[in-house]
Amino acid sequence: MTTYAIFGGSFNPPHVAHQMVCLYVLETEPVDVVLVVPTFRHPFDKQLAAYEHRLEMARLAIAPLADRAAVSDIERSLGGEASLTLHTLEALAAAHPGASLRLIIGSDILPEREKWYRWEDIERLAPPIVVARAGFPVAGAPVELPAISSTEVRARLARGETGLPLVPRAVSAYIQAHGLYR
Repeated sequence: MTTYAIFGGSFNPPHVAHQMVCLYVLETEPVDVVLVVPTFRHPFDKQLAAYEHRLEMARLAIAPLADRAAVSDIERSLGGEASLTLHTLEALAAAHPGASLRLIIGSDILPEREKWYRWEDIERLAPPIVVARAGFPVAGAPVELPAISSTEVRARLARGETGLPLVPRAVSAYIQAHGLYR
């Protein structure tokens, strides 16, 4: 049975800490594949770059891990509704019958989980893998990933600075080629 670790997010843009999460989970958890799932429409109405741009940037970011990680566009098929994790997980379970699902979440999200639609059902369908982020320690987690945020990357780009070294080179080139986040 294949175990998929589902890593959802806006990826607006994806950065090197996203890559680190994927590699960390692949190397430390009993999972076979990390599926990166860009949000089609943010449930809290955050402004996002166009879905197709975020999808392609996620593909570029995950390319170095292509043998054990992939980007899923499953949220596109769910229609234009706001992305709800439970609906996404149910769609992925239907697309991968017999597979086991786990949900990757950052420790910074833990305090917000009760705001999520039917959190208890999410936990049952895809037991969470919590990844510690700097400033949000998790008991027993020996490693905290760096405090890199897409918000910080967008702010740098809006000031005319480069996204490097916070985003992968391929993502930086894509952002520049498409004039994103200015």
